[in-house]
Amino acid sequence: MAPADAYTDAGTGPAPPADTGAEDTLDLELSEELLALFGEDPQGDAGEAADTRPMASRAASSDLLDHPADWRPVTTPAGVLQLVPVRLERDLAVLSRWINDPAVAAFWELSGPEAVTAAHLRAQLNGDGRSVPCLGVLAGVPMSYWEIYRADLDPLARHYPARPHDTGIHLLIGGVNNRGRGVGTTLLRAVADLVLDNRPRCARVVAEPDLRNTPSVSAFLSAGFRFSAELELPDKRAALMVRDRTHRAQL
Repeated sequence: MAPADAYTDAGTGPAPPADTGAEDTLDLELSEELLALFGEDPQGDAGEAADTRPMASRAASSDLLDHPADWRPVTTPAGVLQLVPVRLERDLAVLSRWINDPAVAAFWELSGPEAVTAAHLRAQLNGDGRSVPCLGVLAGVPMSYWEIYRADLDPLARHYPARPHDTGIHLLIGGVNNRGRGVGTTLLRAVADLVLDNRPRCARVVAEPDLRNTPSVSAFLSAGFRFSAELELPDKRAALMVRDRTHRAQL
């Protein structure tokens, strides 16, 4: 499971009560993509001959996240934002520095030498495409780190009623000068909109910040996410935050 969201914005007060609406109690229908990742033949014995390529190759060829590298920049109140896929040789030093910031390390739990950051990034870069690490470049300046991932194909899906194509996001803000000024809220809303605009099969953007990270939970709420439930995950107690496509214009 990907790490917790880091500090994003100022906020106070506990998370609101869990939303127990019926729409969050639907069972996950296993999609063909999910069956393929588990090594199942979605066609069964009556279908065409099974694809004999390695599972990672089959998953990557379907592009599980609809080409984040091709998503266009968006204009936000804080400036033009673009998600740029991470290149290890270019970005490792700055990402390692951000991850070792005490405010970030408290929740991401990846502090240490650059090799620790490199291992975390390589697991995604060499994976099957279900998680894409990106730099957030705002007004031409790299200032945040994002992970855009398929929540329905992530271990997270074992802990909440996932739906096909649920897309998750993690965020950390790199510099202290961009914290506590509403920038995190602005960027979360913009990236959630980017996901919904570029992934037509995705009905929900989700996140699972640590419940102790009050600024992060507050930023998600201000960005149009709703608090859906508390999740007991292997490494933390998390707030399940959800932004629904059907309500995006109202929130």
